[in-house]
Amino acid sequence: MLDQTPQGAPAHRLLRRKQVEQVIGLSRSTIYARLDKKSPHYDPDFPRPISLGAMSVAWVEAEIQDYIAHRIADSRQKVGG
Repeated sequence: MLDQTPQGAPAHRLLRRKQVEQVIGLSRSTIYARLDKKSPHYDPDFPRPISLGAMSVAWVEAEIQDYIAHRIADSRQKVGG
C-alpha cells in the first residue's frame, strides 16, 4: 500500500540500483541484461527505471514488488501443475 501525501496523492518510493539489487537479489549486470532487448536474458516484464537526471536512474518500489510477486506466482503455478 502506498502512503499518502498531505494533498492525498499516493507517495511513490524510488529505489536506486543498489537497493534494487538487494531487494530483488540480482547483480547489476543481470538487472541491465534483463532490460536489454538484445540480451538473451531480456525480460520484457522487468520494471523499467525512471530518469532522475543526466546520469541517475531509480525504480518505482511498487513496480519492483509487483514484479517479485508475479515471479513468485508464476513459480508456484509451474510447481503446482
